[in-house]
Amino acid sequence: MDQMYAYKCNKCGKLHYPRYVACQNPDCDGREFEAIPLGGPCKLLTWTRAYNLPEGYMMPWLNFGIVEFPNGVRLTGQIGFDDGIESGMELLATVGKIRDKIIKYKETVEEPQYGFVFVKP
Repeated sequence: MDQMYAYKCNKCGKLHYPRYVACQNPDCDGREFEAIPLGGPCKLLTWTRAYNLPEGYMMPWLNFGIVEFPNGVRLTGQIGFDDGIESGMELLATVGKIRDKIIKYKETVEEPQYGFVFVKP
């Protein structure tokens, strides 16, 4: 997977991420959406470092951030570096494998999970 999308309501034009069944605009009841590619330049609004990671993350910590794209969509993802992180900095949103999900049902299955990874431009 190398692309993630916001979803634009065909009725009112509101952008959504993630995708919903119905438009989240209280004045709209739209249920049809156009996929709009997300990625590229964004601005870091805030961030945190998590130390107690769930199973599947084999590292001492991970940095997570909330970014805003020029089209107004805000979302959360991993910050792909450790030094010089500052709220307000410009970043690039990329899509990458963030971990292998292990599902245990009679056997162990590794299934890659993808998400946003923010990097320095």
